[in-house]
Amino acid sequence: MTLTPHNEADAAYVIRNAAAGGTTLAIVGGNTRSGFGNAFACHDTLSSSGLTGIVDYEPAEMVMTAKAGTPVAEIEAALAANRQMMAFEPMDHRGIMGTTGEPTIGGVFAANASGPRRFVAGAARDSLLGIRFVNGKGEIVRAGGRVMKNVTGLDLVKLLAGSQGTLGFLTEVTFRVLPVPQTVETIVISGLDDAVATQAMAVAMAMPVEVSGAAHLPQTVRSRFLSGRLPDDEATVLRLEGLEASVSVRAEKLTAAMAVFGEVSRLGAEDSRHLWQEVRDVAPYAGTPQKPLWRVSVAPSAGHQLVAALRLEAGIDAFFDWQGGLVWMRMEADPEAEPLRRYIKALGGGHATLLRAPEQARAVTPAFQPQADAVAALSARVKQKLDPAGIFNPGKMAGA
Repeated sequence: MTLTPHNEADAAYVIRNAAAGGTTLAIVGGNTRSGFGNAFACHDTLSSSGLTGIVDYEPAEMVMTAKAGTPVAEIEAALAANRQMMAFEPMDHRGIMGTTGEPTIGGVFAANASGPRRFVAGAARDSLLGIRFVNGKGEIVRAGGRVMKNVTGLDLVKLLAGSQGTLGFLTEVTFRVLPVPQTVETIVISGLDDAVATQAMAVAMAMPVEVSGAAHLPQTVRSRFLSGRLPDDEATVLRLEGLEASVSVRAEKLTAAMAVFGEVSRLGAEDSRHLWQEVRDVAPYAGTPQKPLWRVSVAPSAGHQLVAALRLEAGIDAFFDWQGGLVWMRMEADPEAEPLRRYIKALGGGHATLLRAPEQARAVTPAFQPQADAVAALSARVKQKLDPAGIFNPGKMAGA
């Protein structure tokens, strides 16, 4: 049964009753990320989709407060009317997860959904200023506010962000926004292999030109961006944003510097916005729900090494974001979790999250990177404090 409270008090009542009766609750927003995490089952579903509306928005302050079930589209429309945006570019997971419905702002922060600008602008949690949520006892908790602060020794704002609904039921979020850049342009370097592309991106990031997006699209995925309109061969793409005059000058400098690596071309504002939205939403791997998909975070210099090593053992396709530090990896058959995590450890560590896989594979493959013993113990204590009866998404995350 799906329960959809329309106010915070009703949500608290539902949760108190569930805790008293030992009823487990699957916590969802728009349910567009259905399938995330370890396989788990609950008695009922508790949805925030009835908690909607922008509570407070002062464009001059660049801060917005909204109820957790407010559709992301509504948030973005209100921001766009004032030429503002969420700088962390929240990803829309519907394509790769094969889901429908409307993503919610609470779901964005519960999943810590962040896009290509994350490596320079921070993750979703870095823009989150305050929250209201209901804990597993049915108590309404307020943390943070319109400025960053810690609460009772624990930064509950940071804890709830990315917790995948395992620690509390979000009812309201307050977050920082930024102005939309006046224009955007993309520098495209063609024909680089993964290793050389990593070098080129590192050089670009070290330059004083303020690159806000750096991705490498190998030949296997290149034609699936911009409806195949990117130049032939592999494409290493670098985004510049800001005032038109500034972007023009910086683009000239970056074009000259990248010419030593290969043939360079440039994309204008419209194509650039479209391209980076497709990078954000992992467009090449949409529509293939039976093929396992990993989101792997490693050091930027290690991403191409990880892919090269895995290709000796498994059939994979991959492309790189965040200067090579974020690898989107689609497996052709099994998830291959053991060799993937073995190589990650050998290359200095990182995180591999299984976003999707066939049901049988999900049942036996840990979706999240195993935690060190001390971290796992701390996570268990936090879970016990906020959800003592263990009713929220039990088993979805390791130790949750």
